[in-house]
Amino acid sequence: MSLLDDIQSPEDLKKLPPEKLPELAQEIRRKIIETTSKNGGHVGPNLGVVELTIALHRVFSTPRDAIIFDVSHQCYAHKILTGRGGARFDKLRKTGGIAGFCRRAESEHDAFGAGHAGTALSAALGFAAARDLAGGSEHVVAVVGDAAITNGTTLEALNNIAAHSKRLIVVLNDNKWSIDRNVGAVADYLNKFITTPAYNKATRRLRSFLEKIPGGSRLIRIGSAWKREKKNVLTDGSSPLFENFNLRYLGPIDGHNIAQLISYLEFSKNSDKPILLHVRTQKGRGLKAAVANPEKFHGCAPFDPETGEILRAEKGAPAWQKVFGETLVSLARQDKKIVGITAAMPSGTSLDLLKRKLPSQYFDVGIAEGHAVVFAAGMAAKGFKPCVAIYSSFMQRATDMVIHDVCLQNLPVVFCLDRAGLSPQDGATHHGLYDISMMRAFPNLVIMQPKDEAELADMLAAAFSWARPVIIRYPRGRAFGVPVGDVPKKIALGESETLEEGTDGGEVCIWALGGPALQVAKTLATTLASERGGKSPTLVNARFCKPLDAEKIAQQATRAKLFVTVENHALAGGFGSAFLEKLSDLGLCVPVERIGWRDEFVCHATSADELREHYGLSDKEVAARVLSRLQAR
Repeated sequence: MSLLDDIQSPEDLKKLPPEKLPELAQEIRRKIIETTSKNGGHVGPNLGVVELTIALHRVFSTPRDAIIFDVSHQCYAHKILTGRGGARFDKLRKTGGIAGFCRRAESEHDAFGAGHAGTALSAALGFAAARDLAGGSEHVVAVVGDAAITNGTTLEALNNIAAHSKRLIVVLNDNKWSIDRNVGAVADYLNKFITTPAYNKATRRLRSFLEKIPGGSRLIRIGSAWKREKKNVLTDGSSPLFENFNLRYLGPIDGHNIAQLISYLEFSKNSDKPILLHVRTQKGRGLKAAVANPEKFHGCAPFDPETGEILRAEKGAPAWQKVFGETLVSLARQDKKIVGITAAMPSGTSLDLLKRKLPSQYFDVGIAEGHAVVFAAGMAAKGFKPCVAIYSSFMQRATDMVIHDVCLQNLPVVFCLDRAGLSPQDGATHHGLYDISMMRAFPNLVIMQPKDEAELADMLAAAFSWARPVIIRYPRGRAFGVPVGDVPKKIALGESETLEEGTDGGEVCIWALGGPALQVAKTLATTLASERGGKSPTLVNARFCKPLDAEKIAQQATRAKLFVTVENHALAGGFGSAFLEKLSDLGLCVPVERIGWRDEFVCHATSADELREHYGLSDKEVAARVLSRLQAR
């Protein structure tokens, strides 16, 4: 019988004999591999923290105690151990199933929701400060990845720990990886520190000795001062980074030795000051392919659990980000002033192509989107042409830098926003539905979206020629198979493209922004023609959200009875809102039916089509809305 069958809550875990815990860890790994091989998901991060998660739930008692996972892309074992295993876990990241990240609305054991890096330490510090003010005694644990330590928010939280809390436990999960291999001075420091031969030899001897004698945990406390002095001597006389932030440091600890983890966590419960446990784990442990390819298996599509081969759909059009990456390499070959910048997402954005082909023109700044933008502004101020590639949802963190450091100075930085639109299985934390609303008001900024991969290449070339801030947004997934020309076509700033002149005398004009929206618009146009006796509407590829093609709008408004705007973005402040504002600016009064995502967070689902159906954006419902509007007139 499976041990997992008896684990319905953390209390059941506490009843399990200690000698059974390693067996439980293997069962959890098999469950994670079995499920993610079918559903996709964050494979490597979750396989790496199984023993750590077991130890955490063995020592602490959620939901009273709070375990806060940074990013929470390593929470699968936590979900399994808190009543979401079995059949519930089988629907991970699927329509109606549990989310791939921690979500407060899903379980009381999910103390804090997340999906982006760098939030756990700040949130945990807030939990601890609230507990202290309320006179509580519960424990607060932040599980932070080594890559997240480079994030600005995490460093800001470190700076405040001494001032705001006396009791806080920080578990530093050190596996040397975020998505790509970690970069920067902090990563170098951790690696140098834990690989100092003399330090490791002395630590092993001390740990081995203490584990063999009664009362070893108490002796760890007595010996902690000596350990700090030993570390200072054996690491060039410098205090460990974290102790300088008033965190008592313990480690490195074997992150796959459950008994040792439990011992250190039990000791940490009694610490009278903030404490950091430095835990070494292996990303992808238990799946050979994930260990061999940690970047590939950070977050991946369904795969063969035996071979590790990704199960891809039939070959078709290239992914949008690959078209971007290949085009950037081509343009950068011709112009050495063009550089690419990523915030720890080279493969996700396809900037890894530039890294391989033109490494001197490639920069990875780690999980630091705000720094990436200001870094790009600095390069632009010195005459270079930086291209910052960031997921739309991650760009939310850097909007201040876009307006203050780029747009205010009108610096020629090109922002390529990947995953602009839906990221169905990841859900609300990763849908790129808000970038237009957040940045459309920024002066000097151009915002555009291509209808296909050929137009994406043309837009990228044009953006580098305009010498001003530019955003190009494009969706996740495959494009349409439209060949990219050898020579970019010239795109005039703010000029739309009329794809079809209607046969209804211009009564209905559909404006669509970007490829996915244009597919909806084309289907809508076909339905309207069928329902209106063959009278087809005019179809426009907007291209630009800012600036809009005011001349064409004014021209069409003289005959139009209805404008329809279609966007793969939130309606609030999006492309349709911009269209309404432009009509108002022009003193024109024509009804507008806006098609887009309503003002609520969009959940996760198996596919984009299921989300469209759920939120009233199926082709049938969109056509019904427009026809109803026409009939009402």
